[in-house]
Amino acid sequence: MREAALADVRVIELGTLIAGPFCGQILADFGADVIKLEDPRAGDPMRQWGRSLPKGLSPWWPVIGRGKRSVGVDLRKPEGQALARDLIGAADVVVENFRPGTLEKWGLGYEALAKHNPGLVMARVSGYGQTGPWAGKAGYGLIGEAMGGLRHITGEADRPPARAGVSIGDSLAGLHAALGIMMALHARRRTGRGQVVDAAIYESVLAMMENMITEYDLTGYVRERSGSILPGIAPSNVYPTADGMILIGGNGDTVFARLCEAMGEAGLKDDPRYRDHPSRGANQAELDAHIAEWTRGWKLAALLDHLEASGVPCGRVYRAPDMLEDPQYAAREAIIERDHPVFGKVKMQNVFPKLSATPGEVRWPGPGLGEHTEAVLGEVLALSPEKIAALKAAGVV
Repeated sequence: MREAALADVRVIELGTLIAGPFCGQILADFGADVIKLEDPRAGDPMRQWGRSLPKGLSPWWPVIGRGKRSVGVDLRKPEGQALARDLIGAADVVVENFRPGTLEKWGLGYEALAKHNPGLVMARVSGYGQTGPWAGKAGYGLIGEAMGGLRHITGEADRPPARAGVSIGDSLAGLHAALGIMMALHARRRTGRGQVVDAAIYESVLAMMENMITEYDLTGYVRERSGSILPGIAPSNVYPTADGMILIGGNGDTVFARLCEAMGEAGLKDDPRYRDHPSRGANQAELDAHIAEWTRGWKLAALLDHLEASGVPCGRVYRAPDMLEDPQYAAREAIIERDHPVFGKVKMQNVFPKLSATPGEVRWPGPGLGEHTEAVLGEVLALSPEKIAALKAAGVV
């Protein structure tokens, strides 16, 4: 087995829920030793979150906790804080997503930790960042999505702002935190010193907003909700078929010409309303209605084959069952299966991106609460079984 990219990196994960733990999931996927410190009584709420709880457990936890080692530590007790300091002293990275100021209150702020571990990289994920007038406010993903501009442009124009069906703000913050950690570790190779990675949810969303700010600054245009289209980009939409929906992307001039051929209307590409990109954008609704009238006469599978043979980008709207049956997913092992002590077998998305020389791997699904407490405290801190037993008796671990 080839060594993973981050096999020599030790991470202490603090915090709960999605934003910080998703960052830890990414690092664990690529081989980092991610030691997750959890409340020894309740653990991360993600162990119980979700719409359904098969066998009393959340299907979310096997994914977001995968590849991590769980250590129960009560960070509200001085003894627990001392254990955390010792573990962090032997680590490369800390990932946390508490409200700013919480770690400082526990004596675990970056300045205090870096005195004993100057190479430490600390990723701090929060709603509004570590500075500014809102830094101390409680920040949740939905608020960050709204503040970053995503919520306002999501949904239908005649309805209130909608949300994506996943916690995209939290996940983007975790992803940017992981990216920042990689940059900070690279810089440490030159300087020998670590630094703080400050990942705010709202700024992580803002980073994905393309030219929204620049467009308003230069033209005064405020982007609004536009449903399933991007205004001025046509045809690029979801269209009805006799037994489902199909996505077609034909907005480029050459692709649109191929679409017209596939529709049996080669002359449509020369129609003044549609002959170039700006014209198609200006007549977007009319063009989409015309295409929809044609797609309604096809069965989905037959239309997919027809458009693919014509060189027109198209696709179906996937659900979980479609993903499990799709040959592309299977060929790339985009979904894998792992043994689980309670669920038996559990399927989940595989590690991504794929690295050719140092690939990542889902080594195990989310562990039991405190499953690795004794192993980690003995291995990393060289604590004796008697000392660990005393800490357990005191409710520290």
